[in-house]
Amino acid sequence: MKYVDEFRDPELIRKISEEIHRLVDPNYHYRFMEVCGGHTFSIFRFGLQNLLPENIELVHGPGCPVCILPMGRMDDGLSIAQQPNVIFTAFGDVMRVPGKHGTPLELKARGADIRMVYSPLDALKIALDHPDRQVVLFAIGFETTAPSTALTLMRARELDVSNFSVFSNHVLIIPAIQAILDSPDMRIDGFIGPGHVSSVIGAHPYEFIAKKYRKPIVISGFEPLDLLQSILMLVKQMREGRFEVENQYSRVVPSEGNISALDVMKEVFEIRPLFEWRGLGTIPQSALKLRPEFAKWDAEVRFQIEGARVNDPQMAQCGEVLKGVLKPHQCKLFGKECTPEHPVGALMVSSEGACAAYYHYVHLQDTVGK
Repeated sequence: MKYVDEFRDPELIRKISEEIHRLVDPNYHYRFMEVCGGHTFSIFRFGLQNLLPENIELVHGPGCPVCILPMGRMDDGLSIAQQPNVIFTAFGDVMRVPGKHGTPLELKARGADIRMVYSPLDALKIALDHPDRQVVLFAIGFETTAPSTALTLMRARELDVSNFSVFSNHVLIIPAIQAILDSPDMRIDGFIGPGHVSSVIGAHPYEFIAKKYRKPIVISGFEPLDLLQSILMLVKQMREGRFEVENQYSRVVPSEGNISALDVMKEVFEIRPLFEWRGLGTIPQSALKLRPEFAKWDAEVRFQIEGARVNDPQMAQCGEVLKGVLKPHQCKLFGKECTPEHPVGALMVSSEGACAAYYHYVHLQDTVGK
């Protein structure tokens, strides 16, 4: 398959793996963070850690939007879903995220009108088909998905749809990376930069990582060769004493980003002063809300929302896993009370969550092998 097979070539993979082994300093323990949940999924799926020297540790970052969503935001959304005459819509990976009183799927089973959609425009179509109902989209994601939400809101304004609104949980990647770099208990030597987000924001926003924090970052694709080449580029930068932003994923990511997508985001959204992230706490200027010009379609304006803050289940250690302090299997609940079929924490819900990926591609194989 074009654009897939050539990035899974076994011979090239072997050569890059050998080159990484040749260039690493055997007396140094490297800690590289893959920021994106899609990278975490690929690393576990293809067993890439097994191709690296033992002194290269991959730390799983906060790039899965479902995983970093605090339980309180989920409960706020579900409180809207339970209001009379509401059709609540969400993407598939949100449907199994637990709130304090259950998941959207469980609430649907108890009678709430909750529907899965594949795009924000699907939710708008439901609103057009049901003019007597209030249709709410639970919007989530980084800069990757925010443009499609923005375009849908612009379409709703164009059509003057009065029964459609958005509960925005869109977040921004750069403040999260900065929070990690400023965290006193984190030691990261370099970053595997997110490919999807970077296709929108470009490469320039990462320059502060190299200039201020003197850490290398390589924007990476998602196939095995992409990731191994990115790790090789990080090792070479460290070996040569360089701290630069490099773009391994240039076939998709333009340096300047997607100007049209950035423009529609700017027209519809403004930056929230504060937003809570699961595991990382409250990060300033790290999320998007609708501009006052779009208040008519803002679910946080239309509906009364408690603004709940809910602590994660006491035994769940999602925060420590998100910060790379613990590996997924080191959480007390992993593989016991918390499984993909019955997730306690959000990291076990999404396929891009570190715990779910580890469970499917490492834990189950180890279990079967015993």
